[in-house]
Amino acid sequence: MNPVSTQQLLEALNWRYATKRFDAAKKIPADAWAALERALILTPTSYGLQPYRFIVMTDPAKRAELLAHSWNQRQVVDCSHYVVFTARTKMTEADVDHLIQRTAEVRKTPVESLAAYRGMMLGDVVHGSRGKTGHEWATRQVYIALGNLMTSAAMLGIDACPMEGLVPLEYDRVLGLKDSGYATVVACALGFRGGDDKYASAPKVRFEASDLIRKI
Repeated sequence: MNPVSTQQLLEALNWRYATKRFDAAKKIPADAWAALERALILTPTSYGLQPYRFIVMTDPAKRAELLAHSWNQRQVVDCSHYVVFTARTKMTEADVDHLIQRTAEVRKTPVESLAAYRGMMLGDVVHGSRGKTGHEWATRQVYIALGNLMTSAAMLGIDACPMEGLVPLEYDRVLGLKDSGYATVVACALGFRGGDDKYASAPKVRFEASDLIRKI
């Protein structure tokens, strides 16, 4: 692996911003989008449980339907790709077993050898204290994926806008998520900034490092 330079990393992060206006005529190339989907899959999560699903909205009519439940923010319909992040409504034994089976398959190890790991997960996110707030715990994992997607997009020169300005229950209805075990948390619009987005050239506002970073 050839790591990017520190300059390249900081240039990409300084370049990105929450894009308000997308150029509807510009689409993300297929190979770049495939890489971003893979970045979502490669997101780290607690225990590796991946308690979420990413819905890539490819149907223009569905995206138009979501617009009314997104504070009429045009990013929903003007961006190249629109991703809805959903999280498990609660964690179950089946969720844990799904990971155990997948781990055994990928690492070519007996399921029985993972019994202790399985028990630890069950005792925490299913039957333990975090199991009582399973959706909240899963939501925190979603935001790791969201951040990973936006940073990956910036590194590829692709614009993104995280979107919490939406009505989750209406998204769930439009997307048919009732009784699916998943619920809408947040969304992200991706594509290329329009030339008329005044925020593209606005100075980035961040607190000083001394306000945010403490070294002990």
